Amino acid sequence: MNITQKLFELQDIPYRDFQLKLIPGQQADSFIGVRTPALRSLAKELINGGNWQDFTHSLPHRYFDENQLHAMILSQLGVFNIVAEEVENFLPYVDNWATCDQLRPKAFRKDKPALMAMIRRWIVSDRTYTVRFATGMLMCHFLDDDFSPEILELAASVRSQEYYINMMTAWFFATALAKQYTAALPYITERRLDPWVHAKTIQKARESYRISDEQKSFLLTLK
Repeated sequence: MNITQKLFELQDIPYRDFQLKLIPGQQADSFIGVRTPALRSLAKELINGGNWQDFTHSLPHRYFDENQLHAMILSQLGVFNIVAEEVENFLPYVDNWATCDQLRPKAFRKDKPALMAMIRRWIVSDRTYTVRFATGMLMCHFLDDDFSPEILELAASVRSQEYYINMMTAWFFATALAKQYTAALPYITERRLDPWVHAKTIQKARESYRISDEQKSFLLTLK
């Protein structure tokens, strides 16, 4: 299958133009405009066909939609070691928040210690979206049954001038307030976060339906 040709067959021009407004810093001619359900179906087709690695090993991709498809393939695969290697190869080419956040490998649930070891490497990377991805993995996998206070400290250790890193850190701590309120609250009351991240965390937490009205009122006093 010629993947790029297939993507152009699925092209939706109005959707492409909509995407361009959401993802700044990208070249207009790097977007095809394929809707998410169509990309997911194609990802499943490639996995079922067994020839998905021909595509994932053809880096770098030219189009944003190819990167989205790549992320969806890795998100659907189920073997931890294979996915871990593929993610390591792909992360240097992730250059926008949408592809970064699309990459949510279900296989990572299967070996949390190995995942944590990778997160510790990724979170000190000099690549914006590798750091964002690392924090996103902390948020997705370590705020529930596998939570420990060390997780909060690891996320708080990230200091950056990059908007997309700081936004993810705020998202992480807003989620931590929703899931581990008592443990996360001192990071706000004691102002342990970057001032911008502190303010954005409170904003996002107060927008959350998972945080009580009483908690939201208290957080407002901490702005």
